[in-house]
Amino acid sequence: MSATLAAVQPRLTVDDALAVQVRSQFPILSRQVNGKPLVYLDNAATSQKPEAVLQAMDRYYRSSNANVHRGAHTLSREATDAYELSRVKVAQFINATSAREIVFTRNASEAINLVAYSWGMNHLAAGDEVILSVMEHHSNLVPWQFVAQKTGATLKFVRLTETGEFDLEHYRSLLSDRTQLVATVHVSNMLGCVNPVAEIAQLAQQYGAKVLIDACQSVPHMAVDVQALGCDWLVASGHKMCGPTGSGFLYGKEDLLLSMPPFLGGGEMIADVSLERSTYADLPHKFEAGTPAIAEAIGLGAAVDYLSEIGMDRIHDREQALTAYLLAGISEIEGVRVYGPSWTESGEIDRAGLVSFTVEGIHANDIAALLDEEGVEIRSGHHCTQPLHGELGVSATARASVYFYNTQADIDAFLKALKSTIEFFSAMA
Repeated sequence: MSATLAAVQPRLTVDDALAVQVRSQFPILSRQVNGKPLVYLDNAATSQKPEAVLQAMDRYYRSSNANVHRGAHTLSREATDAYELSRVKVAQFINATSAREIVFTRNASEAINLVAYSWGMNHLAAGDEVILSVMEHHSNLVPWQFVAQKTGATLKFVRLTETGEFDLEHYRSLLSDRTQLVATVHVSNMLGCVNPVAEIAQLAQQYGAKVLIDACQSVPHMAVDVQALGCDWLVASGHKMCGPTGSGFLYGKEDLLLSMPPFLGGGEMIADVSLERSTYADLPHKFEAGTPAIAEAIGLGAAVDYLSEIGMDRIHDREQALTAYLLAGISEIEGVRVYGPSWTESGEIDRAGLVSFTVEGIHANDIAALLDEEGVEIRSGHHCTQPLHGELGVSATARASVYFYNTQADIDAFLKALKSTIEFFSAMA
């Protein structure tokens, strides 16, 4: 199920102009780890934060800290304006038709759970089918298991192709009049494959099914247009796109969100309350019970501004070059097995900016621990994709993932540390 890296001419250099431009704006990138310069290659787990985001959150707490939507005083108006402006920015960033289609959540997991409980529990029934894929993050699997257990709906799973990608032909064979929902990842956080979600959505909607896209690994790295994708819902996490932790959002088509009942009850999400009954606020506030993560939403808006100023096409092109360099280098190291697609026949890379791999005879956690001693930070484990690892026949992988602020020198440091780690274990053996 893993791809063999094609024998193509590697790109020997990477233009670091963008990284040179932005690295000083990320304070953490100047620190050391274990006495070595930090090489941060765990961006698929979370991204680092630029000064613009840190300052936006600090400015709110220092000058406008108040609750939103509830006060007539100046601070409350300022906080509300900043909070709602961030919603507008997110809507524009993904080309939603209205800011009413953006619901702020703590993360993508909460956004998926919102859909699962508000729509899934009230719509699905025994005999209905939900199509997922074997590459789903646990966040887009466990909530649907809950729903299936409660409603009697059946979960079906799209297999992988031999190159470690979404098998469209198998997907077509699973679709039927019983299909009510297709929920799938846009970019796999383990395989790095970019799934054809526009085609997936089009095929699903021929059967009247709804479509949810997990865009955690795409929205931070490429231009995403929800209208072009044709999805009904899309979720993303702010912390992977230069925003703060505790921030994320759900996009949903307005008519669909209007038809869904609230997910949580409490303050903010109500219109009128009596002892006997309550009526609910208009979109999107009926899904945002209680005091929201105001500073985090403002920070997310600042992150959207920051990424937009750079340009998502520029970010994507930059990461493609870094990934090609990374793939070329790691393919030269004996004993390393890379998972997911690699190069096309024309020599172009066909994956996102992350590489999951194993080394024969060495556990992924040991690789990550020794790389950390050299200041190189990567991920190890199952990356919240245990079923996918089972499908591939491995218990854990190591993963290096890039972002636009990474440099060729970062990748060189990673490759050098990886070679030294393999040599160390070979000598012990």
